[in-house]
Amino acid sequence: MAKIANRGAITACVILAVIMQALDTTIANVALPYIQGSVSASADQINWVLTSYIVAAAIMTPPSGWLSGRFGRKRVLLVSVAGFVAASILCGLAQSLPQIVAFRLLQGFFGAALVPLSQAILLDIYTPEERGSAMALFGVSVMVGPVLGPVIGGWLTDNISWRWVFYINLPLGLLAFAGISAFVQETPITRASKLDWMGFGSLSIAIGALQVALDRGEQLNWLGSGEIILELTIAASAFYIFLVHTFTAKNSFVNPRLFLDRNFTVGILFIFVVGITYLASLALMTPYLQSLMGYPVVTAGLVMGPRGMGTMLCMFLVGRMIGKVDIRILLATGLLLTAWAMYDMTGWTPDVSQWTIIVTGFIQGAGLGFLFVPLTTVTFSTLPAHQRAEGTGLYNLSRNIGSAVGISIVSALLVSNTQVNHEEIGSYLTPYNRVLQNPVIHQMMDPTTLAGRAALDGIVTQQATVIAYIDDFKLLMVLSLVVLPLLLLLRKSAAPAGKPDHAVVME
Repeated sequence: MAKIANRGAITACVILAVIMQALDTTIANVALPYIQGSVSASADQINWVLTSYIVAAAIMTPPSGWLSGRFGRKRVLLVSVAGFVAASILCGLAQSLPQIVAFRLLQGFFGAALVPLSQAILLDIYTPEERGSAMALFGVSVMVGPVLGPVIGGWLTDNISWRWVFYINLPLGLLAFAGISAFVQETPITRASKLDWMGFGSLSIAIGALQVALDRGEQLNWLGSGEIILELTIAASAFYIFLVHTFTAKNSFVNPRLFLDRNFTVGILFIFVVGITYLASLALMTPYLQSLMGYPVVTAGLVMGPRGMGTMLCMFLVGRMIGKVDIRILLATGLLLTAWAMYDMTGWTPDVSQWTIIVTGFIQGAGLGFLFVPLTTVTFSTLPAHQRAEGTGLYNLSRNIGSAVGISIVSALLVSNTQVNHEEIGSYLTPYNRVLQNPVIHQMMDPTTLAGRAALDGIVTQQATVIAYIDDFKLLMVLSLVVLPLLLLLRKSAAPAGKPDHAVVME
């Protein structure tokens, strides 16, 4: 147990490291259109900046416990902070799409260990009676990113440059590094611990190959491309090797017995869908606000900020309700709030008011608040204590994969549906269309002139894009409703909800 005098300083520096990592999940969202122009990327390619970071973090989260045991928690944390800051600076210096994607991968690799190791340190320095409060503070620090990210990112992009959404990590990282160096104590090193490299490697290859296929599929015409077929073959083969190895090896990377616990298995599916609906909708909102509605980057960040506020507010509210209200009711409320927000977004047009965007975003954030804490609690409530460390790694892996896959799918559907809608709407625009024969409209949009055709194409493209966004919002709404029947499979927790054991798994 750390000395009480240093406990506040330790808490502050590890929370700072968590905020730095959480901030980078959303801070780049509002800057994407500016980054896209700087690196000459297409609409679907620029989302690689988001997915590369999430996938790298997903791959490196499960082995973070082994790394801390093998090399020492403090040492791994210091390397993670230093590597994260260095990768952030490289992202800011990037001059091309391959460069920024590669450096975002590095950011994800180094940043993956910051959240679980910081959580482990807080659990060590607080008594069992104080862990509930410590984990509430930890949960707030994780959710500060979605609140502050769009606002800070918008202000930096508008007033300085998009590169500063990455440079801002330098002062934060230096403070965290200095604090961890000065106050955090090193943990014992266990050199006997071994990592299942076969399981880890095959799973990493499967995730990476699948993500590359999803990111490049729309650009290369999916199964019409030999590259996509090769990537999907590699992903399927690697996943097959992973499954065979998992069920035959003695000490596999993933313990298959974890999935015998019904609550854990259902929770893994739930958090996968939550990852899809939350971050995928954030990735859609940025171009919608800036490209279709013409919002300045600062305004876009401000109207997206209340989403995170709704999450934080409801996390505190739900924390008091757990143990008094059936967790399945809380989860159903979260899913229905999320679905309602998506339903409301299917009726949006570029003329939608700022107030509507703020209210709908707040409700969607509130839905996540009703899902996050209860889902974490019920997922691990029936899992034996000695399996929870491994279970939390898989839980966060599922969430990160869901986020990356969701962003890739909605981005690909947005591009393809826009093209399909454009072709369909355009088929009605002929010189014989009576609407175009109206003198006022004909003067501005004469299809027989170059300027008229350009004006018509701009309107058709805008309408086609709006319909494509509506299709994406409908998909996310359906996903939120489809998992509702899974609530019937959940078993009630046998332990009181206020125990620290429930708090320790909130990442």
